[in-house]
Amino acid sequence: MRPFRLGLTGSIGMGKSTTAGFFARAGLPVWDADAAVHRLYAPGGAAVAPLSQLVPDCIRDGAVSRETLKAAIAQDGGLLPRIEALVHPLVAADRAAFLEAAQSDIVVLDIPLLFEKGSEAEMNATLLVTAPPALQRKRVLSRLGMTAAQYELILSRQMPDRDKRARADHIIETLSLAAVQAAVTALIAYIREASDA
Repeated sequence: MRPFRLGLTGSIGMGKSTTAGFFARAGLPVWDADAAVHRLYAPGGAAVAPLSQLVPDCIRDGAVSRETLKAAIAQDGGLLPRIEALVHPLVAADRAAFLEAAQSDIVVLDIPLLFEKGSEAEMNATLLVTAPPALQRKRVLSRLGMTAAQYELILSRQMPDRDKRARADHIIETLSLAAVQAAVTALIAYIREASDA
């Protein structure tokens, strides 16, 4: 039987990784889109050869340098869609392999740009993690090397939280670890009850 696919999303600093961790600790398989890209960009990864053709300077020690790639994208406005055209099918293949191998009634797909890319259509339900703007900003700016300008740029590329709230099936406020854990446990129980009904 095909597992129930829960799409997990949330803007930067909202607590997505922490929430995904609680699902994993509850025994659910979790696929992480960012981790998939890291695998594809690592030495021997499927994205290394095609990106070396497109942006030769971005290869360092057999892997894709994300910093060099970002710099190249900043210089060439038409580069990002070409990179996405190469990388997105590889990410989709990684996700398909995960779903094929998953041995669970529920799987969690952690996708930062779930709504931005229209991927919610592939999910049985969506979960948005969110937090007040001041807490979000504090979390992000506490990250090593993060500047206010970088933060604002990242936010500008993401759908506003209020729009995501309007589209999400489920919402978890990530104000405390205990509250998040309780909400995750309750949501898993809810999905299982609804599936059995």
